[in-house]
Amino acid sequence: MTQVTASPCSPLADGLTRAAPSQRGIDAGAVLALLDDIEQAGLELHTFMLWRDGVVAEGWRWPYSATRPRMSHSMTKSILACAIGMLIESGQLALTDTVASFFPEAGVMPGSHAGQMTVEDLLTMRSGHGAEVSGSVWRGISTSWVAEFFKIPIPHPPGTVHVYSSAASYMLSAIVTRITGETADEYLRPRLFEPLGMRDVRWDIGPDGINPGGNGITFTTADGLKLGILHAQHGIWNGQRLLPQWWVEAATRVHTADYGYHWVIGDTYYCALGQFVQAVIVYPEHGAVLAINAAMDESKVVLPHLKRHLPDAFTRGGSPDDDRKLAERLAGWAAVPRIASEAPGDPAALTGHWNVETNALGIEALDLAFADDGELRLTIGDGSIAAPRDGWREMRATLSAPVLHHGYALANAPTVAGYRWTAQDAIELVLHFAETTFRDTLRIRRVGTALELDRGVNINSAARAWPTLRATR
Repeated sequence: MTQVTASPCSPLADGLTRAAPSQRGIDAGAVLALLDDIEQAGLELHTFMLWRDGVVAEGWRWPYSATRPRMSHSMTKSILACAIGMLIESGQLALTDTVASFFPEAGVMPGSHAGQMTVEDLLTMRSGHGAEVSGSVWRGISTSWVAEFFKIPIPHPPGTVHVYSSAASYMLSAIVTRITGETADEYLRPRLFEPLGMRDVRWDIGPDGINPGGNGITFTTADGLKLGILHAQHGIWNGQRLLPQWWVEAATRVHTADYGYHWVIGDTYYCALGQFVQAVIVYPEHGAVLAINAAMDESKVVLPHLKRHLPDAFTRGGSPDDDRKLAERLAGWAAVPRIASEAPGDPAALTGHWNVETNALGIEALDLAFADDGELRLTIGDGSIAAPRDGWREMRATLSAPVLHHGYALANAPTVAGYRWTAQDAIELVLHFAETTFRDTLRIRRVGTALELDRGVNINSAARAWPTLRATR
């Protein structure tokens, strides 16, 4: 059983040791081939950490970094599952407990489908619901999400039909709170986060005072990697048992379709998987764990590349020369991209207060101003940002667009911004929401005496662009 401790050779303060791939029997050339495949397919991979008895490869594309936390989506479900396993082990909860028994105020009829639903049904996504409830839907609801759950029709007998839904995970989180009097975050902090050295975990909170169990955790790539390492080590961390071995085995085996207890199960792996391809992938036969963050539509676009290269990479060794090439390749991810104007630009063409024509977004006005040093200040409604010309600056921006960001407002979010002139009367403004997968591009131009603004995003679960806004000064 490997020990994971702080090491003077570790370049980071994450407590994980480092090793060269070839020292751990991994072919770095195969990992390079994997990265080549992903890039040639046009897939956007942001962060990468591979572990086998030590971190053997790691990289973060600018503006992401080892210490910058990242908003997770459904990867959160596999963390919540740890709390359920702990409560079952302590005798405070059973898989056969009915969900309704924890919420008598809901007035569920005994014998109804809602009354028959169990904790295990929630874990396996066999609640009986006929359709998925995405976290992006509930984020816009300010009233009780528990009450919303019991409004959902249940056409199937619980335990029979697999329908993936974040609503099931929310109710597991609500059960944790009903049993312990603490949020899932508060319950797991001394039992999981602190022992693993997860120093800056943040978890959203819903209107009931409950963490959304299916999403909402923000933490580093290394934190996610540690969740995988803990499971690869059967629940033991530095000689201390954090999770029961029986629970790790139960959670990571198939119970229905390709699903365990809030883990996705593959043929040679199991993984904590989130929207836009956030993943912690455990290869149990090889004692290896991969943690990635990306901006991809679905996991199926990258899984063929992983299957083509990684299992073999764990079995055929490697060379120091390939180790060096891989390290150089991943270090190059930190290079800052150039943003350069294609025209001198005429600030007077865009400066001023602009009244926006009636639109579906309800935006009534926007303002543009340029400082002597070229800095742009853009205000849309009650949000604004100040961005440098032909360079980048990090700030807290307030240009919210939940419809483009999976329902998240991202108010006051860390944002790396910069703009360039694409013509004498047109600019392109790029916003990297640096703790998320989202990158927005705003294009503003003069069309005669009017102004037009387009805003799009690199990835989203729904619309990827605003309707064009037209305005007059």
